[in-house]
Amino acid sequence: MDAALSLTDISKRYGAFQAVKDLSFSVPKGSICGFLGPNGAGKTSTLRMILGLQPQTSGSLSILGAGDGRSVRDRIGFLPEERGLYKKMTPVDAIAFFGALKGLPTGEGRKRARVMLKQQGLEHAQTKKMKELSKGMAQKVQLIASVVHKPEFVILDEPFSGLDPVNQQGLEEMIRGLAADGATVLFSTHVMQHAERLCDKVVLLARGQKAFEGTVDEAKATTRRFLELEGEIAVAAAKALPGVVSVETVRSDGPVHVLKAELAPGGRGQEALKAAFLNGLDVRRFELREPTLHDAFIGLTGDDPDQDQTVRRENLEAAR
Repeated sequence: MDAALSLTDISKRYGAFQAVKDLSFSVPKGSICGFLGPNGAGKTSTLRMILGLQPQTSGSLSILGAGDGRSVRDRIGFLPEERGLYKKMTPVDAIAFFGALKGLPTGEGRKRARVMLKQQGLEHAQTKKMKELSKGMAQKVQLIASVVHKPEFVILDEPFSGLDPVNQQGLEEMIRGLAADGATVLFSTHVMQHAERLCDKVVLLARGQKAFEGTVDEAKATTRRFLELEGEIAVAAAKALPGVVSVETVRSDGPVHVLKAELAPGGRGQEALKAAFLNGLDVRRFELREPTLHDAFIGLTGDDPDQDQTVRRENLEAAR
């Protein structure tokens, strides 16, 4: 499949601080790609280079066949992390205005705005002022404004930030709809659950460098499955179970322990459970846990994407 976007050894420096280093990856046409990493990992700097909002220090890129996002900007939709719509505009006016900036005639923009607002359950909000809308409603309006001109490539920077679970689900449905209509979607996030549900492909970024590129299943395959055992069972006894390679204590309450037993590749939890009962071990609860994308990210990078990288952001601000 042809690539809608490809980066080759892209780097970005702010003075002495290197935000992105030798980053290479590609995004196939028509796919949903998650660009994942903790806050401060270099995601936004990379998106700005793709869009042509700031130059790369070194390396090259291609987006929709062009070497600079600015030259194909009317074919790109972009939702920045920093939200902003004119508070006194109505949703229809705001959407039509942003469409006009991408070459869409105002009348057509207003027509599409009404249709898309209705599709997202916002028909009742068409004539309200933006300042009267909830945060979730306003975020949906801004996403519609980003794609009303029917772009071929859509870039979303932390689109789920600050939304409640209901609005997060609605936004996921919108992203799936964009891909179903033929658009290529690249979205950055530090919340692995969204990427796990949505993405055909993920790129994991840590400290400005690529840690992984591939499918969600391929990422999870880099991390082992594990068992959670609860009972009066010793660590040494758990380590002796077939297929178990390591054991750690999660918590203890007197003689009762909760243990996390990591399985070797191909290890089967059923065999370990059978051996535990045959050996008379006191196992009161037994649960097989499949690795998540969050587990894979920690295993591949050593970072927790849910933790803010405050020091890294401070270094970036100081460099600027």
